[in-house]
Amino acid sequence: MSDPKPAAPADWLNAWREAVDPFGMLDACQRVQQAWMHAPKVLNAQLAALAHDATTVQLHAMRRYLGEAEQDLVRVNPFDERFQDPVWEQNPFFDHLKELYLLGTRWIEDNVEATPGVDEQTRAKAVFLARQLLNAVAPSNLFWSNPAALLRALQTGGMSVAEGMANLVKDVRRGSIRMTDEEAFTVGENLATTPGKVVFRNHLLEVIQYAPTTETVHTMPLVLVTPWINKYYILDLNPRKSLVRWLVGQGFTVFVTSWKNPGPELRETTFDDYLLDGALQAVEVARAITGSDQVHLTGYCIGGTLVASLMAWLNRAGGRRKLPVAHWTLFTTLVDFDLPGEIGVFLDDETVEWLERRMAQTGYLDGQDMANAFRALRSNSLVWYYYVHNYLLGEELPRFDVLFWNMDTTRMPERMHSWYLRELYLHNRLVEPDALTLGGRKIDLGRIKQPLYAVGAEQDHIAPWRATFRVGGLVKGPVRYVLATSGHILGIINPPVDPPKRRYWKGELDTGSDPDRFLEEAPKVPGSWWEDWAAWLGERCGPRVAPPALGNDAHPPLADAPGTYVLER
Repeated sequence: MSDPKPAAPADWLNAWREAVDPFGMLDACQRVQQAWMHAPKVLNAQLAALAHDATTVQLHAMRRYLGEAEQDLVRVNPFDERFQDPVWEQNPFFDHLKELYLLGTRWIEDNVEATPGVDEQTRAKAVFLARQLLNAVAPSNLFWSNPAALLRALQTGGMSVAEGMANLVKDVRRGSIRMTDEEAFTVGENLATTPGKVVFRNHLLEVIQYAPTTETVHTMPLVLVTPWINKYYILDLNPRKSLVRWLVGQGFTVFVTSWKNPGPELRETTFDDYLLDGALQAVEVARAITGSDQVHLTGYCIGGTLVASLMAWLNRAGGRRKLPVAHWTLFTTLVDFDLPGEIGVFLDDETVEWLERRMAQTGYLDGQDMANAFRALRSNSLVWYYYVHNYLLGEELPRFDVLFWNMDTTRMPERMHSWYLRELYLHNRLVEPDALTLGGRKIDLGRIKQPLYAVGAEQDHIAPWRATFRVGGLVKGPVRYVLATSGHILGIINPPVDPPKRRYWKGELDTGSDPDRFLEEAPKVPGSWWEDWAAWLGERCGPRVAPPALGNDAHPPLADAPGTYVLER
């Protein structure tokens, strides 16, 4: 028998890239380096500027060491939590260390972003990788150069170091840096506690109907289509933060989708399945139980993309029959993927092909992979913050329900996720009239005439608000747009409080609306947009009548809320 043929060098190279650089980050950095080598005059000028600034910082440090009072030359970003401790400015050594780090970091990032002669995606990947490395080597991440860690070790007689090592061991066993005490929360006990019943279940979702708490309710029910990237109970965290509980208290009958956490058996599940067996099925269940001809339909994140697709699908049917959805709402939803936010750094043909090969091995994309990608986009606040507090300071993990939900990840079916990445993120076909066919019908957002209430979040890095704003120019119905403060989650989980801590802008959109002009001209309202939404819904969801029963003969209660699918790990 002859010896097996050795692998070609190209095969080894491809295997190495697959294992070490699946997203092409290192390759992007190499291209950036080569581009700068072809612009030596510009590079020399930038290096000379860096040398000048570094010399100035050194002279500043010498004066500080001699006891002179000097203002920082390199100012800390007010949102950068790493250097907020006064010691970083008061102590000459730590101040010097901080300024050198910030000077070098900003010089590298600025010059990578300004690289001549490379495409935008290459530049974005190189900036992303450079930022990850620079964040990792921050002096605040090292025990001996973190003044808070040193002080805490002295104050605790070294116990903080021992506690930090214990936290490290636990996280190594878990495989990730924990952000909250997972043992402090149990779904169904202190999370997702609003009373209700599962009134429908199929292979893809459970539909939960919530028990009324008012003597009368609006005749038209609300159907909330949640994202299947995470679990539904972000809308029902605890009694104070629960949007579901608050809506029920305002006299609305609420139905929510709770998606199954898919395994290999659902690898062939399509976006069409989520549309017809998921969102549309939830609408029909709500209509059947309440006796209402129409519902108000709401979608959050990818659930909102599904809702927009369903609205286009329903409006394509033709004829003059009344549609089952009277009006709709979108929470932080992309329908135009031309501005995908910071996640766009991971989205090109090369990366999607790698993800498809990975999903082909298991039948799904593991939720932890997606969670790690999103954490990397905010590595200082979502990775290194917890690294410092868990290991260097040896602190107890915080008890924060939103972080627990964020760590309670779900999987994505292979076929659906591949289609979603290619057709929407890469090719942006949802905004093209009749470019997509779903459920046997061509989709055109321009056919949607039902009133829309759309919510964006000012600091959203997953669905940037200027991208969510574009829906106003794509649909034909009237649009009220609300811009909430905060980000993708806390912009939506925005309960009314007294005194109000949040603000929001609101206005009516048309095809020519401009986001910057909207921000300048729209009134900024103190308080929670929930109250504005409830008033908008109240005008449209019919008169108040006695509440319907939980379930009916066709859809009898199957289990108490929060159901069974939400408990699947």
